[in-house]
Amino acid sequence: MLQRQSIPQVGAQDPELPNSPIAEEEDEDTDVVRQQVPGEPVCYFNGSSYKHGEYVMSGTQVLKCSYGVWVEADSTY
Repeated sequence: MLQRQSIPQVGAQDPELPNSPIAEEEDEDTDVVRQQVPGEPVCYFNGSSYKHGEYVMSGTQVLKCSYGVWVEADSTY
């Protein structure tokens, strides 16, 4: 299990910088979002790249990079 202090705090997405889409795990549109970035090996958040499987914290929301799409991580992190 990850410790919150080990997850980088990235703040809110800046629309002027490269960002990958954020999709809720149970979102009906998740498949549509994934089609926009099929199988990307990294996610972007405010111009920084993160590998598949890495986590970031945006405010109190923990996000996990899943092949080019940010998904909300389990709240136990």
